[in-house]
Amino acid sequence: MSHIPTKYNFTTLIDRTGKDALAVEVIPFEDAQIAEGFSRIPMWVADMNFATLPTIQERIIERASHPAFGYFTPSEEYFQSIIRWQKVRNGVENLPKEAIGYENGVLGCVASALQAFTSPGEAVLLHSPTYIGFTATLENNGRKIVLSDLILDENGIWRMDYEDMDRKIKENHIHLAVFCSPHNPTGRVWSREEIEAAMEVYARNDCIVISDEIWSDLILEGYRHIPTQSVSEDARSRAIAIYAPSKTFNLAGLVGSYHIIYNPYLRDRVRKQSSLSHYNSMNILSMHALIGAYQPEGEQWVDDLRQVLTGNVDFAYEFIRAHFPGIRLSKPQGTYMLYLDCSEWCRTHRRTLDELIRRGIRVGVIWQDGRPFHKPDSIRMNLALPRQTVEEAFRRLDQYVFHSGEPVEPSDPAEPSSP
Repeated sequence: MSHIPTKYNFTTLIDRTGKDALAVEVIPFEDAQIAEGFSRIPMWVADMNFATLPTIQERIIERASHPAFGYFTPSEEYFQSIIRWQKVRNGVENLPKEAIGYENGVLGCVASALQAFTSPGEAVLLHSPTYIGFTATLENNGRKIVLSDLILDENGIWRMDYEDMDRKIKENHIHLAVFCSPHNPTGRVWSREEIEAAMEVYARNDCIVISDEIWSDLILEGYRHIPTQSVSEDARSRAIAIYAPSKTFNLAGLVGSYHIIYNPYLRDRVRKQSSLSHYNSMNILSMHALIGAYQPEGEQWVDDLRQVLTGNVDFAYEFIRAHFPGIRLSKPQGTYMLYLDCSEWCRTHRRTLDELIRRGIRVGVIWQDGRPFHKPDSIRMNLALPRQTVEEAFRRLDQYVFHSGEPVEPSDPAEPSSP
């Protein structure tokens, strides 16, 4: 087992039972059950099974110790924390305070932009595979989803098809697109040249771009996030960028994203739409959580985390290639998710994807049906767990799922503790 020395604890699987954790309280597949003798290993919904940064808790506790929680407005420290973080982590210079706006979530901002710049029935361009949250938001708002498929090249790298994007935008009279950078669920970190090429397609077609950059902090070793708005003046003016500390520091339960919109025309309309429900209001503890996260300590924590995630991805990718013939995957460059193409394995072994998913869950590996991300016979896996737990999950998959009949009793009763 590989151990990566870090200042923070990424080696303990904390007990989240009874602590409002969807990841460990829910099995996300109908009629799937864990067999007796197997502990639960949560590898589905995209939150991390690590304790968060201590300065976040400290900041929340300090504020919660004061016995008044009345009306408030975002503090100057809140805005300056974002400005500093974007400069240090993403190289963003001269980010004006007025370009930053609170969002109850990335998808809330997506919904506001849909309502501001499209009408029900209009088409919106997305790449496929596609984050299921985008699908649900567009469908709930009555918009038509048009998919441009990402293509796996001969080196196993996901690529955009710019000609296909251009054609579908024209054919469907599209004026709004959703761009995911880094890409969920494939884990692709787009290069500057690729973002430039995509933004040129959008510009030629007068297409506003929603750029979801919530994964931008979680880039694996050897890669770098390029903010969409940084590639050109047109991109700066055309894009609605959305960020959050929630994915980076596992704060989704606190709620709190933010947009960066330089163009006043786009900004005014997004903010107007978000204001109509009187719902898009910041929680005071969410504000202090962001301030606690966007500290120098947060930079060290994220850098340590990136090393751990890189090691987990390297291990899982090589293990699958060596032990699971018929499973196809591209090695992620960012995020902590794997996206597995199981079509060849299912065909060869004459099993359905439903059967495969249930076999994994039966031995405690709680993975996620990948078909709602718009790719058949696929599974999504979360690798944000301690390394020993990731290794145990793949040992079970190897012993009981991919190379055997029905799962048997666990051969080693001394399984690692898990919620």
